[in-house]
Amino acid sequence: MRTAAKFCLLLLISAAISISAQAQTVENAGQYMGEIGKANDKVTITYLSYLSAIGHNKSARKVEKRRTEVLTTISDARFAVQGMLGWKGDKTYRDTTVAYLKLLYNVFNEDYAKIVNMEEIAEQSYDAMEAYMLAQEKAGEKLAEAAAKQQRTQKTFADKYNIKLLANTTDLEEKSKQAGQLMHHYSDVYLVFFKAYKQEAYLMAALEKNNVIAIEQNKNALEKFATEGLEKLSHMHGYNNNPSIIVACREAMNFYKDEAKLVAYATEFALKNEAFAKLKKSFETKPAASRTKKDVDEFNKAVDDINNSVNTYNSNNNQLNKDRNRVLNNWNNSVKDYLDTYMPVQRKA
Repeated sequence: MRTAAKFCLLLLISAAISISAQAQTVENAGQYMGEIGKANDKVTITYLSYLSAIGHNKSARKVEKRRTEVLTTISDARFAVQGMLGWKGDKTYRDTTVAYLKLLYNVFNEDYAKIVNMEEIAEQSYDAMEAYMLAQEKAGEKLAEAAAKQQRTQKTFADKYNIKLLANTTDLEEKSKQAGQLMHHYSDVYLVFFKAYKQEAYLMAALEKNNVIAIEQNKNALEKFATEGLEKLSHMHGYNNNPSIIVACREAMNFYKDEAKLVAYATEFALKNEAFAKLKKSFETKPAASRTKKDVDEFNKAVDDINNSVNTYNSNNNQLNKDRNRVLNNWNNSVKDYLDTYMPVQRKA
């Protein structure tokens, strides 16, 4: 079962650039600024197309081509800006924009390339998953800081040349903001889910090996993580007042908590099975002629007991399997509906 972990990309707003041939012949500073700002839409559309694809349950590796398209768009914009003249000799806005685009390129070229590679091992452990999401968050922070700095540069240029900036938020900026907030919230909930989900996998491995010590250790850890998860969820609020994935995650935590308690039957069965194996070996190695009625009665009673234990084990196990499937299906469906509802859909330009 693989629930894709999504990128926690923060806002990438303003300042993505595209330049037309008319940029060198504009009549005033406002037009000059507008020409530098035209590529904002193109880069942001390319970027949001990448984020949108990941947000709708596609892995980063499967949409790697879109990351390379983002790099190409940024690179084209950077060289176009670099070839521009300054406004009446003032190269400040041009040069800071070039620096911004260079930083942007490095983040997508280096940070996100590492994130793509980390995706392959993210689900091997909770620590790997947490590191994967932290890397996404740090990369997103770099983008947000760079965008904020570039916005300040825009304002400085506008103030210097008496240009009135519109305060309204564009559709693309709103999509960027929405996507960033959505994925931040989703990631918080997902880490709660994944920690218990992964711990249950360790418990299942211990059960398969009938390792009593490992069963006890892992079921105790599962109950602890599920309890901690419920506590974290109690302080969370649904994105856009929609608590659906919190509710689905809470249901999963309650299942894991109950499972940790109910799995005691597995420990009991493992101990009984071990004792029966010893009794059976002792009984079978004793010559038939030497077996007393008491030996036979004790063995037959042990067979009945172990058969009853097997039936109880199978019945409990079957019920847990049904409950697990129901809980996981509900979680996966809730996540899909949640992301389909709120993750902005951005087609490539």
